[in-house]
Amino acid sequence: MGAPASLLPELEDVVAHGSAEKRAETLRRITTLFLEGAPLFNPDHVALFDDVIGCLIAEIEAKALAELAWRIAPVANAPSGVVSTLAKNDDIEVAGPLLAGATLSDPDLKYIAETKSQAHLLALSSRVGISEALADILVDRGDREVARTIATNHQAQLSETAFTTLVKRAEQDGVLAEKVGLRTDIPPRLFRQLLMQASDVVQKKLLASAKPDTQAEIRRVLAKVTDEVGAKATPRNYTVALATVRALHKDGKLSEADIADYAKTGQYEETIAALATLCAVPVEVVDRLMSGERADPVLILARSAGFGWPTVREVVSARPGPKPTSTDLDAAFENFEKLTAATAQRVVRFWQVRQGTGE
Repeated sequence: MGAPASLLPELEDVVAHGSAEKRAETLRRITTLFLEGAPLFNPDHVALFDDVIGCLIAEIEAKALAELAWRIAPVANAPSGVVSTLAKNDDIEVAGPLLAGATLSDPDLKYIAETKSQAHLLALSSRVGISEALADILVDRGDREVARTIATNHQAQLSETAFTTLVKRAEQDGVLAEKVGLRTDIPPRLFRQLLMQASDVVQKKLLASAKPDTQAEIRRVLAKVTDEVGAKATPRNYTVALATVRALHKDGKLSEADIADYAKTGQYEETIAALATLCAVPVEVVDRLMSGERADPVLILARSAGFGWPTVREVVSARPGPKPTSTDLDAAFENFEKLTAATAQRVVRFWQVRQGTGE
């Protein structure tokens, strides 16, 4: 350790009076000295380098810090203080190399996950051996890319809370749904929920990507879900809802605002009954149209009745099945804007005549 000791007088001069270039060059020399002997250094030796390098990086440009980070990141016994300081740097070019795999304490990891940028969280999400506590923070704070990355990281320990959050976010992210669905540690009830809300495309991709035993489980769950959906598909009883809305309609009190409120508050039977009453279409037909694969028939009913988009959005969102994504709603709005009242009324008239309700 004579060489590092001999650099101490020079170090004091550089720290006190050296230019940025001189400090960077000294840092480079000392880093090289450490890297050359790292496999042989004991903890005391490493601690000395930690102090020396720590002094140099207190005031130095980001480019030199990033170079230092890349050089020491792969070293198993890299100076812990330096690693911690660099990993907490706001510049991801500096912090990134260390966040992905360098040894960091749990408090440091928690601090970085709670306070730093999405780029920092993305780097953390690919680490080996992520704890449940760290994963909870990453899943809660992370953006779409962070969520997808940690879902793919099968060495990350995910709590039930983290899985619940990921499954919820997967409602509007098919890529995330695939990644979460392929994890063998997902709790059974959440796996079932994920499959129920997934699109046919995602379900098929999960089947294609899964191992044989997992494929069997996916098919079993899907079969069970299908049976349950079939059991729930028995005709709804609209007797009470029809009586309520028809009474309001008779008194001239049934309005578009009522339908929007029914849909928004989850009063499905009242929503269907009110649509059927105002559009003069049988409630069974409206029920079937609302439960269909596409939202277009609902748009036709609403346009024929002269509803505005805010009401239509609530009704579309009240349809059975997964809630529409923002993209789905944007597409529905575009179609609704293109639809003329005359066209909508002709289609509704056809439904009325077909069902024997027309004059």
